[in-house]
This record gives sequence, structure tokens and C-alpha cells, in this order.
Amino acid sequence: MWAWALLPIFLAVFATAGIWVVYVMSVSNGSVNLEEGFPYISTCGSYPPQSCIFGQVLNIGAMLVVWICVIRFQQIRDYGCHSHVNSVGLALGFLCALGTSMVGNFQQSNQLETHLIGAFLAFVIGIIYFWIQTYLTYRVKPRHGGKWIVPLRFILTLLATVSLILMFAFFSKQMKSIAAICEWILAIILFFLFGLFCVDFWYLEGHFFHVRKRRVVIPTEVQVSTVALSL
Repeated sequence: MWAWALLPIFLAVFATAGIWVVYVMSVSNGSVNLEEGFPYISTCGSYPPQSCIFGQVLNIGAMLVVWICVIRFQQIRDYGCHSHVNSVGLALGFLCALGTSMVGNFQQSNQLETHLIGAFLAFVIGIIYFWIQTYLTYRVKPRHGGKWIVPLRFILTLLATVSLILMFAFFSKQMKSIAAICEWILAIILFFLFGLFCVDFWYLEGHFFHVRKRRVVIPTEVQVSTVALSL
């Protein structure tokens, strides 16, 4: 059902548009001054009223990330890959979503330490998640998207990794504007990587959650006693 492909596309478009709306608002109301340098994403979302929109955008984005990660996990299992790598990927996806929500709810102007922990989970753990997805895409058959999907995921994840390293490097050299630009590039690449799941979700016919009852093992002697009483 092609409609499932709209879920990751919506996440990518919604999150990208959301952070740019926050940027425009912060510049328009003077919360950030471009003459002092290009701002970080979190700097734009630190002050009201745009902080409210920033938090809501990231909370909705985090919810969609969890949903997408669960679907992708189940899709890989349905293709016969019961690897522990897939389970680790699911856990990392959840941590990435948690970090995204923390970034939106704990602004750097109010709770810097918590905000930085959230940023670590969103960016660093998010990149590790997509390295795992690149590996799983290579391993799993059928491989939707043809021959280009693995190289594309690899290149985008590599660019995200390079952007993260450059962001830390420029920040350590007090080149904050360039570091901020690297952060924006990193965030947009991650959004695009989530949106790229539309290629895989295009082939989904449905998505269901199942709850299994725990099997109760009845001892042999109890079974024999029960049969005897019934006779």
C-alpha cells in the first residue's frame, strides 16, 4: 500500500519546514541577531514564542520516528532477518526519538545539560542508527530501491558523520557560525534519511501489532490428575 510511504516523507517535510519556520520567527522578532553570526537550531528555538513551536515540532517528529523505527524493525524481521543487529537498531531509534523530544522540551537557555544530552542522543545515536540501517539494507532481501539504495544510504550517513565531526571541530576553534551551519546540514541530512524509508515502505501492504499470550506449561502429573478426575 503506497500510503505507508507517505509517513517518512511527512516526517522529513514536516521537520525540515518546522525548524526553518522557527528560524524565520527568531530572526523576525529579534531573538537572534544574524550580525553576530549564524545561529544554531537550538538557539533559534530557545525563546518564546518560537520555542513553543520548536518543542511541538520535535515532539511530533519524535513520535513519528518511533513509529517509523517500529515499522522498519518489523519489516526486516518479516524478510527473515532475525539478527540482534536489528533489535539494537530499534533500541537506538527509540533513543534518537527520546533525544529529539528532549532537545525540544529542554531549551538550552533553561536546561543546558539536559539539552546537550538530548542533542547527543538525537545526532550521535541517530547517525549510528543509520549506519545500522545501511548494513541491514545490504543484508536483507528483497532490497527495495535497486542497486542505488545502499550506496545512497551509505553516502548520506557518511555526510552526516562528517558534518557532526566538523561541527565539533569548528566549535572547538570558536568558529561558531560555521559549526552552526554544519549542525543545520546534519539535521537536514538526518531528516532526509528518515524520509528515504519511503522507498522501503512503498511495498508494505499493511502494518499490525500482535500481542502473544504467554504459554502456560502444565506439569505432566497435573495433566494426568485432571484426566483421571474427568473420567
